[in-house]
Amino acid sequence: MESDNNLKAFANDIRIETIKCLKKRGFGHVGGCMSIVETLSVLYGSVMKYDAKNPQWEDRDYFILSKGHGGPALFATLALKGFFPVNWLDTLCEPKTLLPSHCDRLRTPGVDVSTGSLGQGLSVADGIAKGFKIKGKDNWVYVILGDGECAEGQNWEAAQFASHFKLSHVVAFVDWNKRQVDGYINDVMSLGDIEGKFKAFGWYAATVSGSDTEAIKTAIENAKKEHGEMPIAIVLDGVKGSGVPEFEEMFDNHFFNLDAELADKAIARLEA
Repeated sequence: MESDNNLKAFANDIRIETIKCLKKRGFGHVGGCMSIVETLSVLYGSVMKYDAKNPQWEDRDYFILSKGHGGPALFATLALKGFFPVNWLDTLCEPKTLLPSHCDRLRTPGVDVSTGSLGQGLSVADGIAKGFKIKGKDNWVYVILGDGECAEGQNWEAAQFASHFKLSHVVAFVDWNKRQVDGYINDVMSLGDIEGKFKAFGWYAATVSGSDTEAIKTAIENAKKEHGEMPIAIVLDGVKGSGVPEFEEMFDNHFFNLDAELADKAIARLEA
């Protein structure tokens, strides 16, 4: 198991490689990539079972990025863990690339589920976990949801399903970065008490800082000790554009043109 210092360093590397990737493209979903970096660091640096040399290993844990537009952060994570060469990150969205804008399991090694059509990831996670339960396997299924997509009713049907069928190996993270494509969550469609909602649906739920690797890791460990037969929800209280002040301060930071000067400034700050 990685130490917290190592997880912080890994998160920093993910953030740097993600920005480099988006700088090459000149645009992208920068804000929502930044706010999931620490969770990716914890999952791939400490928690999940996987084999980068054998991405289809049957005993692996599954990861689903339901907010598939955050793909560049996942691609950076997978590259740094050896699923494919880091220089592939330079090909994001180019013709014939293996790294499309959104996650595609048929193209990118290490991607378990194709995503990008929001609201579907938790349902897919339930289906995978239900299959594992029928087979008597103990693989875990981790899924990151965007807070904006939680306004879609399918997520709450999936929450009800997971609770009813006691899918105790589902862990859902909600990237509560307070913003979506159209503006602030509270202006577009307030989510209210996210943790309370999951608890009302029969889940074990907790809220932690989304930018604190130690808090995220501890929350997962505690949940696995205490959840019994309940699925697990961890709400990540964070900031869109997290880790780069210039990104955090932008109002329209969901998707924007990333000029080289701003990208280089962010990278230099992180490398320092």
